Amino acid sequence: MQQQARPSRPPGTPAAGPPGALRGWLDAVAVVLAGLVAMAVVAALGLWAAGTDELPDGGFPSVLAATLALAVGGSVELDGGAGFFGSVDAGITAMPLSVGLVGALTVAEVFLRQLRYRAVAGGRELLGRATRTAVVWLAALALLCAAARHTFTVTLGEGLAEELGGALGLHPEVGFRADPATTLGLGLLWLLVVLAATFAVSRRAPLPRSLVPFQQAVRPAAFAMLLVLLGYVVLGVAAAIGTAAAHGGARQVAAVTLLALPNLVWLAFGVGLGGQWHGHLVGAVGLPVPKPLAAVLRTGPGQEGGTVSLGTLAEQDARAWWLLPLAAVLMLAAGVLAAHRSPRGVRPWQHAVRLAAAAAVTVLLVGVWTRVSADYGLSVLGVGLGEGGLGDLLSSVLGPAAGPVGPAAVLAGGTLTLDPRLWTLVPLAAAWGLLAGLLGALAAARLPRRGETR
Repeated sequence: MQQQARPSRPPGTPAAGPPGALRGWLDAVAVVLAGLVAMAVVAALGLWAAGTDELPDGGFPSVLAATLALAVGGSVELDGGAGFFGSVDAGITAMPLSVGLVGALTVAEVFLRQLRYRAVAGGRELLGRATRTAVVWLAALALLCAAARHTFTVTLGEGLAEELGGALGLHPEVGFRADPATTLGLGLLWLLVVLAATFAVSRRAPLPRSLVPFQQAVRPAAFAMLLVLLGYVVLGVAAAIGTAAAHGGARQVAAVTLLALPNLVWLAFGVGLGGQWHGHLVGAVGLPVPKPLAAVLRTGPGQEGGTVSLGTLAEQDARAWWLLPLAAVLMLAAGVLAAHRSPRGVRPWQHAVRLAAAAAVTVLLVGVWTRVSADYGLSVLGVGLGEGGLGDLLSSVLGPAAGPVGPAAVLAGGTLTLDPRLWTLVPLAAAWGLLAGLLGALAAARLPRRGETR
């Protein structure tokens, strides 16, 4: 009996693979693994540039895990001491956004590649993919929390502290650990925001049929604002290269770039729009704070802190005024791009409203992501632990890009806080979006589009 021929697979469809349920979980593992590997590579290079590969007691892998936890919104706590004679009180909540940005772009790319053969996807399928990815992600974060803990036995430095420690038999220890509740909770929120942004920005992302009519109202403006953020990062990389070439310190500049460049350039974006951040800096905390920003935040005991704005930064360095025209040019470019990617029938006021909404959401996220809260203090019988001992260790764990912390800073402790004034920052961004969207629509009306002739 002649065997019946099997129907050929239509071109453009994926090859047969594992059963549906198993394949879905393998896809989720691929997304999570790719994101974590990309973040780990960037973080490891940044930490190596900062010199934390020389940490004692094999602490580098634990510091790397703690950095990844911070990158997705977690927090790290330090504790320890020397019994009755000394104590450590420390903690940090600050996102190394270079690490987080690379992870977000990788997660988005791998997630979309798994849907590359689709023009439309069912809501149930997308929800299932997101749920499986979230489950695997939470499991990975739990493993990170388990790895992000370590205890060091530290030296007391030299001089009086060393003599007192030897006489009293003190062997101070300091340990750090990622807070599981914060890391799991905010880490899950981080993933959901990344996936939501992926579908809001990318034309390649298939949507349920019920949402297809709304994609033209969201995606052009969202994509334009993403390019604004990436544009600031590119300019920051160019400035970092120029700084290293002109002033040296290439390794320290590389550490800042690989760990915290978006923290600085996205804050500059918000300041250029007229926004403000409030904070204070006391003592020395091992975080990469530029000199003008540090001068604004530097306060003494009992003072309330400083306000970071275009005016206060310009008082320290007149070049800060360039942040205003830079923000204006990039926002106008975003307005033109968003209008050019939209259908011809969209009216200028609609472009303005859409870009205003996209700018407000973008700057809201920037404000949340650039928040910093870091503090520590340690003393032994009132004597600070000097350079080469705990100061270096805390600098490495809390913020490896800034170098060693001196004796006076450790004695007095260190505190850095930075909080955005969102109630003014978000409305200002919306106003900029309105203006840029309107002007961009008028300019884009004169530009030829794909398939059109002039």
